[in-house]
Amino acid sequence: MSPSGGTRPAWAKTGRELFYLDPTKALTAVPVQTSGATFVFGKSEKLFDTIVERSYSPRDYDVAPDGRFLMIKRNVLSDQKPAAMVVVVNWFEELKRLLPAN
Repeated sequence: MSPSGGTRPAWAKTGRELFYLDPTKALTAVPVQTSGATFVFGKSEKLFDTIVERSYSPRDYDVAPDGRFLMIKRNVLSDQKPAAMVVVVNWFEELKRLLPAN
């Protein structure tokens, strides 16, 4: 469980910081140090407020390799649910079926 009691935290690329959503949906950072089996965390710091929809799982955000935060947010202009996602399993075989070689 994360420090927020909700979604799982995300690691910074450096491995020295964890990010998590606090109960108010603020993105929060906490510095960490590891040495062998020892895990020590520092004082958490609120980075910014979010409007992340916490109904997604396992996590509504991630940290890109360049340090930017990528987030799923609700559509504030509409009460509609997010668009559906279509996942095609074994898509090479499906492509071969639809476009047979001549």
